Amino acid sequence: MFKNRRSIAVGLLLISLVAIAVVRPFNAKAASALGSNWYGAAPYVMPLANNPPGLTNVMSATGAKAFTLAFVVANGGCTPAWESDAGLDNVSSDTQVAPIINGVRSAGGDVVVSFGGYGGTKLGETCGSAQATANAEQTVISKYGLNAIDLDLEEPEYENTNAINNELGAAKILQANNPNLYISITIPGTTSGTGYFGQSLLTAAKTLGFTPNNFGIMPFDGGFNGANSQISALQSFNTILMNTFGWSSSTAYAHEGFSGMNGRTDSAEYFYQADFQTVLTFAESNHLARYTFWALNRDRQCNPVDNNGTLSGTCSSVAQGDWDFTKIVVQFAGAGGTTGYTYIKNRYSGKVLDDTGWSTSNGTTIEQWDEGNGQANQQWSLVSTGDGYYYIQNRYSGKVLDDTGWSTSNGTTIEQWDKGNGQANQQWSLIGV
Repeated sequence: MFKNRRSIAVGLLLISLVAIAVVRPFNAKAASALGSNWYGAAPYVMPLANNPPGLTNVMSATGAKAFTLAFVVANGGCTPAWESDAGLDNVSSDTQVAPIINGVRSAGGDVVVSFGGYGGTKLGETCGSAQATANAEQTVISKYGLNAIDLDLEEPEYENTNAINNELGAAKILQANNPNLYISITIPGTTSGTGYFGQSLLTAAKTLGFTPNNFGIMPFDGGFNGANSQISALQSFNTILMNTFGWSSSTAYAHEGFSGMNGRTDSAEYFYQADFQTVLTFAESNHLARYTFWALNRDRQCNPVDNNGTLSGTCSSVAQGDWDFTKIVVQFAGAGGTTGYTYIKNRYSGKVLDDTGWSTSNGTTIEQWDEGNGQANQQWSLVSTGDGYYYIQNRYSGKVLDDTGWSTSNGTTIEQWDKGNGQANQQWSLIGV
């Protein structure tokens, strides 16, 4: 994502720390999961590098409730460790990150932990198998009581077929062993969506039968010029998802994510607050699953503002107030509880409408179930037709409620289908009682 960060990661390979004292490991306290909208709007932050800000202070200033902590990599084989300014800090003996997580949770928030990043050695490269990779990543999930993880699959792991198969296979195992675990996959973006290795990764996921909460691209450092070029890349990536998984456009967008970079990028592209706002509007109008950025550490103004024409890991190199870009990302989650999605709960049963089995198939029957912890398959968006009626669209599948077979009979099953062009059997009115 970021060459200043990347050079740190490469440099970490040259650093070996020898413990001089036995320190009791510090575990984080488990927390209830947030809604998936918050995990999808969790800015990246390096908690142990690049002058990290106090996260609870950022929460108070911006309304943010979740952060993506970066990065967990491999240290001496299949051992997960945090990247830090001082070297690699093994997760098993961590006493620094757990208190940060506890502070965020005490303030009503939560974290995503990101595995990977650019450069360095990754667990998928060294653990030897999908199961071994899953075992290593499970220790991190268990230590911190995680509800959400991110796999940031970049070079060199990104170009290693065995490593990618290990990571995707591990993610499928973790998904099965940790019910409701939020998983995002983040890969490099190109102006045409993603490149050869990105397509290979998607094809591998399809072959494995693995579907995460979302696949996100990073549309920067590749000949981009402003928000419109990023939107074009997201549209192209949407087509790639459709073609790979057989999804409709709306279903693909419901599984698509954006991860930008604020201010100056590695390749001297510049993305300003207005660019972020423009892409946000696109993300919201198309119901993307994720909208985030690299990195909170950089969401501050440099001195001088342009940082003398150089890249920084601790400021953006553009004119801004503190946390300007984070405040935009928080809009995607819906600060104040407005997410753009809602649960539809029955007054008598107390249960909510549920896309049965997290299905992305047309014809799936909609059932009622207990309300889960931010489950996207239970979240619905009201899309106005402009004449008093609404499409009711599921956040996970991207499909809408459908009066099966255009029936006028009592007892007809309600199913989900691709949104048609003005089909009256998919349009609903809300009548007050």
